Amino acid sequence: MVNQNPIYVEIPIRAEMDDLWKASQNPDRHEQWDLRFSSITYQPKSHEEDPQEFTYKTNVGLGLSVAGWGRSKGTHDGKDGSRTSSLHFGTDQKISIITEGRGYWKYIPKSDKEMTFLTQYDYQTRFGTPGTWIDKLFFRPMIGWATALSFDVLKRWLEKGVEPKTQHMQFFAYWVLSFFFSFVWIYHGLIPKVLYRHPEEIALAESLLPFSVSAGSVVVCMGIAEILFGLTWWFIKRRRWLYYLQVFAFPVLTVSAIVADPSTLTHPFSPLTFNSGLFLLSVLGLAVSRDVPTAKNCKRKRKESA
Repeated sequence: MVNQNPIYVEIPIRAEMDDLWKASQNPDRHEQWDLRFSSITYQPKSHEEDPQEFTYKTNVGLGLSVAGWGRSKGTHDGKDGSRTSSLHFGTDQKISIITEGRGYWKYIPKSDKEMTFLTQYDYQTRFGTPGTWIDKLFFRPMIGWATALSFDVLKRWLEKGVEPKTQHMQFFAYWVLSFFFSFVWIYHGLIPKVLYRHPEEIALAESLLPFSVSAGSVVVCMGIAEILFGLTWWFIKRRRWLYYLQVFAFPVLTVSAIVADPSTLTHPFSPLTFNSGLFLLSVLGLAVSRDVPTAKNCKRKRKESA
């Protein structure tokens, strides 16, 4: 049996208690910032003190979705002014690895307009031992990351007034562009330079080198440098510097290619149009890379008591 740790996420938020409570307890507002749910629908209650029952749906792509049920109960009787919302949830759909789970949200006031918002939850899985390992290696890290990212989106919504939809678009645009540029640099370093040493690459190097040296060796070195730069997109934290570098580099590379061989302006894939497109995408990446929502702003482990 594989032991699994509960998912825990905590974040400080500069907001009043009622604003945070409404943003997380009102289904129309909750579904806007929480990536784990595409829609949440509250069911009518017979009595005000009854637990709130609801249904939810999560779109997982390719036209598939997971629908489930939930039951929440909020309390306001914390001695420190805190509030707690307990949760019981599950789904009968066989495509979901989750069968049933429980957890809670806690709202802890630090001052009049500063809160600590945290959650802890756990669940049972389907598919026996294989399902347990899939959950441990893939699903649990993913759902924990989605929870933390959603909490940061909520924080920016309440603190800065940035709509969750805008934040989600910024986040995905930022990462799509980052993966795209990583692919472009690795591909153009590996295929035409390192593996095949394309004649046009060697001719370009020969025309630009001011001294006698093996153009083939220079092309390979350039290819390795491009591969390393492409890999940098996966590891560096401050990707804005990479965008700044590209905004400067692509015009220089374009002019160099045209000076080395003016006939490239008549090629089907001219460096003028190709690098211009990459330059504009770099400018776009620079614009969306400022203050991107991130799961790293959340604590992911409960502080152990002394």
